Amino acid sequence: MTQPDLFGPETFPPPSPEVEALAKHVPSTIRFGTSTWTYDGWTGDIYHRRYRGPQPAKRLEEYARYPLFRTVGIDSAFYDPPSEEELAAYARALPPGFPCVSKVWDRITAKRLGQEAPQPGLAGMRNPDFLNATLFKDGVLGPYSRVFRDHAGPFVFEFQAMRGKDLPDPLQWADQLDDFLGQLPADFRYGVELRNPELMTDLHGEVMKRNRVAHVFNSWTEMPSIGEQLDLKWTFPADFTVARALLKPGRRYADAVKQFQPYDRVQEPLPSLRQDLVRLVTQAHRRRVEAFVLANNRAEGNAPGTIRAVVKMWEEGDAGQLS
Repeated sequence: MTQPDLFGPETFPPPSPEVEALAKHVPSTIRFGTSTWTYDGWTGDIYHRRYRGPQPAKRLEEYARYPLFRTVGIDSAFYDPPSEEELAAYARALPPGFPCVSKVWDRITAKRLGQEAPQPGLAGMRNPDFLNATLFKDGVLGPYSRVFRDHAGPFVFEFQAMRGKDLPDPLQWADQLDDFLGQLPADFRYGVELRNPELMTDLHGEVMKRNRVAHVFNSWTEMPSIGEQLDLKWTFPADFTVARALLKPGRRYADAVKQFQPYDRVQEPLPSLRQDLVRLVTQAHRRRVEAFVLANNRAEGNAPGTIRAVVKMWEEGDAGQLS
């Protein structure tokens, strides 16, 4: 008998009492989760069945049973929007009302296409579909509307760092973004993640507030810390927020991958990042704002461990009294 035969949906090992106790301290409006979830390094902690390859839908079933996980980031959607079949499989694996944070297809958010772009003749060229609202509505929202609406949390428009002539001035950027966001259906939630600090102006904040779109707090190579982003007066422009603990500021993604694989344990705790996340969820709770807080393995080496540490800080500090 193989390992998958030993553990059916009703026979997963119960979570540890410590994790269950931690989860009780988290308010229902604070949703912790991870950026993607198909990591063999989490075996014995999050996963107890044996998986052959990624098997994202099957893993998601076990992932969603972990008491501290109340959301998950579908990061692969950045490279190709999930099909209806994929989304339907995820929906079958998830409990009712479990919301997912989905990155948006880079064909809509990339100012310039990468060298691996599938469109013939467009590799490395300006993207003709940059901020194409019709493509987003048809190519991304369509499948979610049909088979995944119950699990459609915020959609994150991640705008990777723009350089040289590709980088608009703040006024031009605000106008472009405002026009795009104004075309989006109001029955979904959206967040904007910038990778250019120079675009994080009050004018950008006004556009976000006018369209009720969330600022996505991000810990990334070239971005100010999440704490510095919290100090800006406009970074809670909507009735929900998203935070993504991705990388230690100043560290390159490739270096983090090399250092932290296979992501089976926390290797480099980042006290300042953890404190920033506690501060963020404290502010969100006080403002009555729903918060989606996603940790990435490349931040400290193990995303579940990062989340456990942040929740423990919440429990032990004054913030724990807010729950």
